[in-house]
Amino acid sequence: MSIKSVNLPVIEVETANNPNYVIIWLHGLGADGNDFVPIVNELKPFCKKPTRFIFPHAPERSISINNGYIMRAWYDILYPDIDIHQDEAGIGSSQQAIDNLITREMRRGVIPKHIVLAGFSQGGAMALHVGLRQSNQLAGIIALSCYLLGTDSFTSETSVANAKTPVFMAHGTYDAVIPLRLATDSRNKLLAASYAVSWHEYPMAHSVCSQEVVDIGNWLQHIID
Repeated sequence: MSIKSVNLPVIEVETANNPNYVIIWLHGLGADGNDFVPIVNELKPFCKKPTRFIFPHAPERSISINNGYIMRAWYDILYPDIDIHQDEAGIGSSQQAIDNLITREMRRGVIPKHIVLAGFSQGGAMALHVGLRQSNQLAGIIALSCYLLGTDSFTSETSVANAKTPVFMAHGTYDAVIPLRLATDSRNKLLAASYAVSWHEYPMAHSVCSQEVVDIGNWLQHIID
């Protein structure tokens, strides 16, 4: 399988000078890095240390289930059953690009244990996929309204370095885009593999709610200390 790496354009927001913590936040299908920039002001009170938020823009690509329409996406969606027939090449390319972002932050002086990988929907799926396979131990993973990619290779590809990395997972009980069942199945697979998963459900559709942001903030307080 040929994997082409790309350098991702990003938006950066710092809560204070000389940040020594980083949160890389990945957007959902058809959005871009601007989508979650407003969350910085909501999470800033929970970040005890200077923190750099990084919001990458996914590459533009043709999306099969949208009649080939070109939009920003971390990988193609081939069929309505999103948990099967996955775009392995697209996932692999984005994985390498996100790994490159982590490496860049390490070169800027941030240790891996001060880096949180977060995302929503497709971005959340990639946060899980990349974070659990990262050779460097990360601070934590935030996976919102998403599911586990590459379940067939999950056991063989995940990294021992992140076997104890805390994972925040959340999903809406009325999500019609990514069914709750896919998320709970993913959660159960992680728990069965002894990952430290903090699970949250909210009475919402495929979105983010205010209580969810508060819960993320409270979780981050134990990560960014």
